[in-house]
Amino acid sequence: MVPDTTQIHGSLDERVQAVLDLVRPGIRDDGGDVELVSAAQGRVVLRFLGACVTCPSKSMTLRGGIERLLRERIPEIVSVESLN
Repeated sequence: MVPDTTQIHGSLDERVQAVLDLVRPGIRDDGGDVELVSAAQGRVVLRFLGACVTCPSKSMTLRGGIERLLRERIPEIVSVESLN
């Protein structure tokens, strides 16, 4: 079960990082990683690293996993994008 991070206080960057830390182990298990590029005004920009760069499932990971969880845990998130 994924811990509830809605009680985490701090800047938007800190809250996004806390959510990314929840999904990062699974991504790393597949040889990849994800990093926060920016988080401002409800817009989150990420960069995939390692095996994720060429993974055909990265769009599904972004939309169905990372974006969904970010929007659940941090209601002011309006969009999540990837640079690659």
